[in-house]
Amino acid sequence: MTEPDERLSRTARGWDEAADGYQAYFVPRFAPWVKAAVEAVAEVPDGPILVPCCGTFPELDLLAPRFPGRAIVGIDLSAEMVRLARERASRLPDVDVFQGDAAALDPRWSGTCAAVLSVFGLQQLPAPAAAISSWFGALRPGGRMCVVYWPEVAEETGPFALLDEVLEDHADRSWEDGLVDALADAVVERDELVAYPMTHPSAAAYFDAADRAGPLRALALARGDTFIAELRQQYVDQAPAGEWIHHPHARLLAVRKLTRAD
Repeated sequence: MTEPDERLSRTARGWDEAADGYQAYFVPRFAPWVKAAVEAVAEVPDGPILVPCCGTFPELDLLAPRFPGRAIVGIDLSAEMVRLARERASRLPDVDVFQGDAAALDPRWSGTCAAVLSVFGLQQLPAPAAAISSWFGALRPGGRMCVVYWPEVAEETGPFALLDEVLEDHADRSWEDGLVDALADAVVERDELVAYPMTHPSAAAYFDAADRAGPLRALALARGDTFIAELRQQYVDQAPAGEWIHHPHARLLAVRKLTRAD
């Protein structure tokens, strides 16, 4: 297995192990950003609504009543995330959920979709600018896309900032500056930082959620339990005691695909 394939496999396994915990811990806390993303999708042409990196598909509860009778399709790499998403979708006749790599959509979606919506998936992908270009390419003329993601600096202080500090996360995030440039024929309708309050019972509770039910799971699989235990100790030692409330901001990018009338 090549290194990229191994990394992809580990990512999928990590989210498989995290899926139930993610649904319980993070989905309720991320709900305000999901609501903001759905509300940012205004009038759209005919066609399906596509949700790449759908996870357990919390967007569905808002998309279904907003776009009644529409086909809504979720795609996620993790089999366990797809299982939970299908449970959520089981009561709705026009919803499908597929397991697959949302970083590059199947060509069959090209130019067919009324809208594309993705919340907190983009920053996890290996080539975000290429992914968002692929998602935009799925839109029909006049279609709309809203993508919400955690930027390089989601907060100056707080649980997220401290985690980046103890991880010494210096990943190349230059792709953020090129996102809009990757979208030819796009009318940018909104490009802003959106913040909401988030509460964690304690620093340890947040770290454990990130480890067992979030983005650290793949890292734990790669580096092992000893590494994570040492990281946790550093984190808790540097964090404040008691309940932790913060206001992280995510970038919300909403665009429309040009039509001939434009």
